[in-house]
Amino acid sequence: MKRFALVLLQTLVVLALALAWPFLSRRDAWESASFELPWLLLGLTIVPFLLWWGTAGQDQRTPRLRIGTVLPFVTGPRGVRAKLRDLPGVLRAVSVALLVTAIARPISILRDERSDDKGIDIVVALDLSGSMRAILDAKPGDLPGRISLPRGKRLTRLDTAKIVLQDFISRRKTDRIGVVVFGKSAYVLSPPTLDYHLLSELVGKMTLDVIDGSSTAIGDGLATAVARLRRSDAHSKVIVLLTDGDNKEGLVSPQYATHLATSVGAQISTIQIGNDDEVDVEDGFDPLGQPRYVRRRYPVNPELLKWIAKTTNGEAYIATDAQALAQSMHAVLDKLEKTRFEASRGSFEDLFPFLLVPGVVLVGLDALLRAWLLRRFP
Repeated sequence: MKRFALVLLQTLVVLALALAWPFLSRRDAWESASFELPWLLLGLTIVPFLLWWGTAGQDQRTPRLRIGTVLPFVTGPRGVRAKLRDLPGVLRAVSVALLVTAIARPISILRDERSDDKGIDIVVALDLSGSMRAILDAKPGDLPGRISLPRGKRLTRLDTAKIVLQDFISRRKTDRIGVVVFGKSAYVLSPPTLDYHLLSELVGKMTLDVIDGSSTAIGDGLATAVARLRRSDAHSKVIVLLTDGDNKEGLVSPQYATHLATSVGAQISTIQIGNDDEVDVEDGFDPLGQPRYVRRRYPVNPELLKWIAKTTNGEAYIATDAQALAQSMHAVLDKLEKTRFEASRGSFEDLFPFLLVPGVVLVGLDALLRAWLLRRFP
């Protein structure tokens, strides 16, 4: 009984010392902590067995050395090390408890930050029709940021639009941005969001093969963009339409989509990529593996794009090269009035390091004590 009380006391002392730093460092955080992998806490069920095995269980091992009598050991002096012989087992059990709890990954919501930020709600409607395969040559200085062009690679209209759009996203700080893509039909790539990193990743992965690009449904693209803004509480709502063709398909006409935009108070700025001239289009590869190009002409409708922009108090731009496309994208924002909206940001903190560090320290201390100071016999 006396030994049980001593082991219990050692366990409480070690546990208190091990948890002192985590709780003193993040006292408020632990009050609202939750576990990402709570099922791993089932591993704590082995801790009592480890505690028993490291203390009382050690005395039940089969002796490795037989002697005639143990009387000298019974009557011999007992020092401090003899009283602490169960300490390594206690350290091991507590360390396992800490490590298992750390693996369950405790996290804490530090605060729910709310701030009034100036910003606008923007939806970019990007054309993914087959005409975006046309070449839109660019020099390194024409592209925003530090973009290195692969040697021998000619950028298509879509390649250039993706680079410019990613740069456009990276420059925003408080604007909610969404992306809609359209070809023969329209689809939402992302609703308006402040997660610029994810949005940039999604834009970078876009290809012409993800949707049917056999035709251009400008009306459907605009209507889908309007649908993402109809519940927006921002004072300024903007749709940026990037296209290089004319409306030839779709369930919604561009005129009716424009009417829907005015009904929700959204401005539409149009950017026409290219003009009616013949352009190079990649058409397979030659026997040496080099890209082969053919000349084609894709019809555009600048009058329609100008009418859409004028009707919604937006601006119409024409970009025949990469530099003009980048300038058009940034000119759209320069002329917009900023509005305030409430942005809610949850701040999270991982708490597992505060358990992992003392757990590892106790494992090392257990090994040192067993090797040097508290060795058992036999």
